[in-house]
Amino acid sequence: MAKLKLPFALCFSSFLLFFNLVLSSSAFSPIDHYLINCGSHGSTVDLDHRRFVGDSNSPLLSSSGGESLAVSNPLPGSSPIYHTGRVFTRPSKYVFSVRDPGAHLVRLHFQVLNTGLDYSNAQFYVLADGYLLLDSSSIEKTWNSGVIKEYIIRVDSDKLVITFVPVKKSKFAFVNAIEVISAPKDLVADLAQYVSSEKNEQISGLLKNGFETVHRVSVGGPKVTPFNDSLWRTWLPDDEFLKSHDDSLSKVYYSGHIQYQNGGASREVGPDNMYNTARIIKSSSDSIPNLNMSWAFPVDEGYKYLVRMHFCDIASVARGMLYFNVYVNGYMAYENLDLTMITGILASPFYADFVVDEGLSGVLTVSVGPSNMSETRAVDAILNGVEIMKINNSVGSFDGEFCAHSVLKTWRTGNGGVVLFLLAAVFLLLTATMLIKRRSSVIGDSIVWSRLPMEIPDAISKRYNQLSSSKV
Repeated sequence: MAKLKLPFALCFSSFLLFFNLVLSSSAFSPIDHYLINCGSHGSTVDLDHRRFVGDSNSPLLSSSGGESLAVSNPLPGSSPIYHTGRVFTRPSKYVFSVRDPGAHLVRLHFQVLNTGLDYSNAQFYVLADGYLLLDSSSIEKTWNSGVIKEYIIRVDSDKLVITFVPVKKSKFAFVNAIEVISAPKDLVADLAQYVSSEKNEQISGLLKNGFETVHRVSVGGPKVTPFNDSLWRTWLPDDEFLKSHDDSLSKVYYSGHIQYQNGGASREVGPDNMYNTARIIKSSSDSIPNLNMSWAFPVDEGYKYLVRMHFCDIASVARGMLYFNVYVNGYMAYENLDLTMITGILASPFYADFVVDEGLSGVLTVSVGPSNMSETRAVDAILNGVEIMKINNSVGSFDGEFCAHSVLKTWRTGNGGVVLFLLAAVFLLLTATMLIKRRSSVIGDSIVWSRLPMEIPDAISKRYNQLSSSKV
């Protein structure tokens, strides 16, 4: 079975450490930082003390800017950004100027507003920079309680365009808030380990792709809110995903300072409140537990995923006492991992990136467990956090087999195609009627009838054709 052995693992780990060049002590201040409160005429402060600016009369919004909505009696305790929204009945776009080319975080907020609008007619796509981010049918069952979709998109031009496209004229699109934030340079590396049943090898070119955050959990700890994360992310507790239960498993909490190091994982990669909690396997006798800690995450089939596992040895009493194995989808991803050999000190964070297929039947699993170098009466495995990000497919989509170009093309030709078909049908019917009458009144006349054009125009016949070009 392919596995990442220690010497090569150290080379890969060293790359990750030296790739991160941002000083952990400096506060992150994004150059591009847009917080848009859709449908609002003024600015408002959300529950995490961030100021969102209204988009009414904003130059960011295209001329076909739709209509604004607002609730008169918002739910107590709800964020002000969910008190308003914007509805689009035709393709409409926001255009964001980009001063810092490279990876950008894009967050879309959706929340049904109690305004009498029939949201069963909300059927739409969201596009951005050539990617198809979202087909609304994938979130319509959950948007009553609020949905946040987060993406990492590389922008190499001087603007980022986000477009909302209803599936047809009788439907509409909506959104409550939009965030566009330039990401730290160390947030995603270009290299990762590809792990499968046949391979465990280093791959490059990750930065050519986009990513959608599917799961982000803090292992062993409580929810981490955007207020406690320098990139305003949410880290959920891991309880619902944990599949292992044994007396050898326990939670740990570290009250000291996380030792961020220059060149190592920064606070933008992972916050203190995630790294200072963990779940561990610990032997309390002269035998090492024969088990792994495992987590199972539901994912969409047909995609590859970037799995980021966060580690910080906050449980050992000395260096060189913790050795363990890491598994993804049941395959060995990292063997005999010694965190302090990589970081040099205890309580210093480290992360490892793995690219995998979706797993079995739409479930992706990660596990940690003792290795053949584990010691008795010591910590035998640890995990602090997990992030799972979907990688766009070959047509640049995160949500289905349509590409952004085909969605726009279908809107432009779809309704016109229906009208053209009806006109052609009426014309054929009238012509056939005239022909029958003429033949019945003038028997024996030699009349040559020209053949009617029956070919469908290319713009209609290729309506659902997808581009052969790939974003990967």
